[in-house]
Amino acid sequence: MKTVVVRNIPRADAKACEVFAKRGVSTVHEAYGRIGLMKPYIRPIWSGASIAGPAVTVLAQPGDNWMIHVAVEQCKPGDVLVVGCTTDNTDGMFGDLLGTSLKARGVAGLVIDAGCRDVLTLKEMGFPVWSRAISAKGTVKATLGAVNVPVVCAGVNVTPGDAVVADEDGVVVVARNSVADVMAKAEKRFADEDGKRQKLASGVLGLDMYNMREPLAKAGLVYVDKPEDV
Repeated sequence: MKTVVVRNIPRADAKACEVFAKRGVSTVHEAYGRIGLMKPYIRPIWSGASIAGPAVTVLAQPGDNWMIHVAVEQCKPGDVLVVGCTTDNTDGMFGDLLGTSLKARGVAGLVIDAGCRDVLTLKEMGFPVWSRAISAKGTVKATLGAVNVPVVCAGVNVTPGDAVVADEDGVVVVARNSVADVMAKAEKRFADEDGKRQKLASGVLGLDMYNMREPLAKAGLVYVDKPEDV
């Protein structure tokens, strides 16, 4: 591993990130062909946040948040800081002091494959975090890592500048060169689902809207009127 900080990275389109934040993780994940979704142990530390922005990445050592401090300087407004670790870790590597620093720079939020602490204060600040764990266990500042290099976070390869989308449903990462295509597909999917939602609200059954009855019958599903007919 090279202990390096890359200062200048290309970033995912801001307009596309704005659309992704509105449409949400589930819609973007489907529009992206059901790829890029982080493992479900990454959860928001408080409810209600929905963000999307270009990734600034950190490769950190377990129990050591030194490189997160280094990464703050490289963040721009709207960025999402993504922290991967060289090995599994749940220590509280991020808290309200780092959150204050990131918020001052206009960072949209943090995704960290490790622990987070000071949850109540971060909620009061309105700074959103998606983490592997919540832990009060403290960390050190002793070993170098890297900033703005490709990292693996919760099972997903994240390249600096990729679009990161996070909400209650989880976190999905869209490669920067796929952002425009996925944005168009997400908008189309949202419009299609809105029409379906209206039909379902009016009482139409999914069985009929999706024309499921004939394939169900071909698959062998049989309806009977009474339990004793089974």
